[in-house]
This record gives sequence, C-alpha cells and structure tokens, in this order.
Amino acid sequence: MNTLIIYGSQYGTTKRYAEKFAEMTDLPIISFEDIENLEKYERVVYFGALYAGGVKGLKNTIKKLSPNTKLVIVTVGLADVCDEENISNIRSSIRKQVPEYLLKNVSIFHLRGGIDYQKLNLKHSLMMTLLYNKAKNIPEEKKTAEVKAMIETFNSKVDFVDFSCLDQIAESIY
Repeated sequence: MNTLIIYGSQYGTTKRYAEKFAEMTDLPIISFEDIENLEKYERVVYFGALYAGGVKGLKNTIKKLSPNTKLVIVTVGLADVCDEENISNIRSSIRKQVPEYLLKNVSIFHLRGGIDYQKLNLKHSLMMTLLYNKAKNIPEEKKTAEVKAMIETFNSKVDFVDFSCLDQIAESIY
C-alpha cells in the first residue's frame, strides 16, 4: 500500500517521532505545511502535536485526502497517554476535525511528548502562563490529567519521548 508519513509539529517533538518512524519503516515523510497533492497515497500516517484543542495541521491535511485514504492518526501531547479521560478528550477533539467518512476507517494512537518553556515564542509563553494561573485554581477533584501535567511541568523542560512506542504503530500498518 502506497503510504506517506505527514507530521504537524510546533516545537519539534512530534517531528522527532515522525522522523524516527520514517527511519524504522523506510516510508517517505513530509510536513503538513509542504503537502500539495495526496491523491496517489492509499494510506497516510499523520503525526500531530496536540495544540490549542486540536491536532496541529490535521484539518488542513484532511482537506487534501481522497475519500478512500486509510488514515492513521498519531497524537503527541504532554499528558499521560494511559489516562482514559485524557484519551477521551483527545478523541473528542479528533472527531471535530475528521469527517465521518474518514473516521470509520481511522486508527488512532497516542504518544507522550514534551515541552521546553525556554523555547516557546512570546505568544505561546504568555498563553501557557495564563493557562497555568487558571489551572492552579481549579479544585483538585476537577483537574484533568492534562491540567495536572501542565501544572507539574510548568516553566521547565520535560521530555517523555519513547521511541519504543512506535513499534505498535509499525505493526498495525504491516
């Protein structure tokens, strides 16, 4: 099956996963910002950073897919990917970005990424500071895994990248 890896990365963690996956599978890779025509691909493996309530670049990529394309979505975020509430929130966001005709055949995987606050641009740094200040005032019982992860890692550098998690994705496409 003719397959392409596409990624949407804000600060590089998602790109690292996508590049490692391309190395493992010997599949071509491209940033969502550089795609033009996807008609010749029967399957797309999309690595997307969880960003501002969505999967970075996914909506724009989907517009360029043919209706019969098999889609594998791999999200990369800061929160624990074993937390059911976190997974539910991510999948809800994906349902808002992916049309029903593609959703019925989509495979979804979740990977844990990282953040380095020193590398955030001014806009994102301010946004994260505002989110942090709001989040720390949420009652403990109402804090989601994503909120807790953001509070725990605020203003630091963390890297949860685990390339061994790519094995299950590779197995699913072969």
